[in-house]
Amino acid sequence: MAELFGFEADFVESLRCIPMQLRYKLDTCGIKLRLSEWNQLTLAERQALVELPCSTTTEIESYQQYLQQLILERTGKQVTQLAIEPHPPWLDSTNIPISVQEEAQTTGVNITLSKWRILTSLQRFALIKLSLSGHENKNFSAAVTEFNLL
Repeated sequence: MAELFGFEADFVESLRCIPMQLRYKLDTCGIKLRLSEWNQLTLAERQALVELPCSTTTEIESYQQYLQQLILERTGKQVTQLAIEPHPPWLDSTNIPISVQEEAQTTGVNITLSKWRILTSLQRFALIKLSLSGHENKNFSAAVTEFNLL
């Protein structure tokens, strides 16, 4: 079952934007999916991409192949491949990334290591993505509240 966050509530029913669950899978399988490509998929295809498993090596390979074929069929173009991070920071429960620490400070929140450790990898992924420069960061505070980090 897909884990969709409350801070994504304004678009998850229609899946008009790419939810964190899918972004996590994209980073896991090394594919960059543009919003313009996402918008060419049917709602059923978007839902399938959110719900399909992408954890084991076999699942990751299957997911990658399925997504590559789907984008090729819908856009006539190959997907953009990304390097897969061998040790992604969201899987490291012993180290809070600097971007997360800095964003937390600007919002007046202290995320302790003990709190970081109890987060799921998807929650850590969301906080990392929401804390990166170039991101609007508007959902960082909402995510912190949703993840009980206050």
